[in-house]
Amino acid sequence: MPDRLSPLDASFLYAEHDTAAMHVGGVMTFEPREGFDVDALVALIGQRLGLVPRYRQKVREVPGRLGLPVWVDDPEFDLAYHVRRSALAAPGTEEVLHELVGRLLSRQLDRSRPLWEIYLVEGLADGRLAVVTKTHHAMVDGLASVDIGAVLLDLTPEPRATPDDDWRPAREPWGLELAASAVIDTLRRPQLALDVTGRILGDVRYAATAIGRTVEAALDTGRTAARTRPVHPLNAVTGSQRRYGTARTPLADHRAVRRAHGGTVNDVVLAVVAGALRSWMISRGEPLTHGTTVRALVPVSVRARSGTAGTGSAGNSISAYFVDLPVAEEDPVARLSAVRGAMEAHKRGGRAVGAARLIGLVGLAPPVVHSLAARLTSQYSSQLYNVLITNVPGPPRPLYALGARMIDMFPVVPLAGGQAVAIGVTSYDGAMHYGLTADRDAMPDVAVLAGALRDALAELVATVP
Repeated sequence: MPDRLSPLDASFLYAEHDTAAMHVGGVMTFEPREGFDVDALVALIGQRLGLVPRYRQKVREVPGRLGLPVWVDDPEFDLAYHVRRSALAAPGTEEVLHELVGRLLSRQLDRSRPLWEIYLVEGLADGRLAVVTKTHHAMVDGLASVDIGAVLLDLTPEPRATPDDDWRPAREPWGLELAASAVIDTLRRPQLALDVTGRILGDVRYAATAIGRTVEAALDTGRTAARTRPVHPLNAVTGSQRRYGTARTPLADHRAVRRAHGGTVNDVVLAVVAGALRSWMISRGEPLTHGTTVRALVPVSVRARSGTAGTGSAGNSISAYFVDLPVAEEDPVARLSAVRGAMEAHKRGGRAVGAARLIGLVGLAPPVVHSLAARLTSQYSSQLYNVLITNVPGPPRPLYALGARMIDMFPVVPLAGGQAVAIGVTSYDGAMHYGLTADRDAMPDVAVLAGALRDALAELVATVP
């Protein structure tokens, strides 16, 4: 039987449209080292690609949308297409790298090929080399998105041995085979038969009702999202072009704030973002009244954490919280206290938003309705929340590629329709790396927000005895 996408994974495909690319990834920089160059990296990726079998598979739709899409081997897999080379103009500053990353993120992945790309970027200052990865969200969530790191990274400067790769693509199934397997799956799950019938009949009223139930359920989760209002300039008309910004901060500072004021490191991250948004909004002349808040969507991976990064199964298992950030509050400690209280209330009340509900799945709806609902909730995301903030713990020790130490590891998260910026956070080797994906026109000053993140953390550190 074909390896079928889960409803949640498929929803990330359906939610993608012209102005909302649904890929995740990272921006890594490496110290210079003899023998560490683009040619060597290309060879290494080719040798180790067998460690991540999904990266040589593509998505096939089932004829007639009788079932969810399936993963199949790509018989014409072309490594040179997926691993690309680029170079920065001198002097290779961080700003020039960020401009390149923004342009790379603007391009959607080719659905006719495996849904990933790696860009090897030369010309960075001080002889460093950057690696930019893009992987479709249908393949991975935050924790699993480091699976591509299994191809490149080692725990020690000495590269580990790579097993021989004797991969041969399986025959690609015919459309009739895919349709037949979808029918068999439906017969094995009789509760889905009614939905297949509804799809065949093309009942528009059924689809409309299903979508209505989805949106109503999403609006009813946690604190009522009916109170959520677009926050200018966080919610704006967005296009397909992107900007990218970064902020590197000490993990020890986050921990010092946590020890002094309680809560978790994630609470400190949210308070830092709240302080940065406050400063950024003030720099834009936005009025902040006593009741001004910014509603953040904070995804939480609920995959079992028994495995190590890069060895777990692929796919998505996500819940999320809606958290109101008190951007009108001047006192940084009070901001942290408010965030900590909100997160504790969520955990006590078990008010996590299930991803199936959040993304717009109806549960028993057929793929056509999945697609419509996912697109609808993506387009109206500004009515549910104002900014996405995702924090994924990374490796606490340095990692290496061909003996070259990785210096930084900044995350890339997707930008939903109507959202000016999305913020990803990853810890690595004693630092917290903030990666900001922004709409090019709605947020030309993404570097200002990145700088405000560093300032907001410093403001909190100043309160530590």
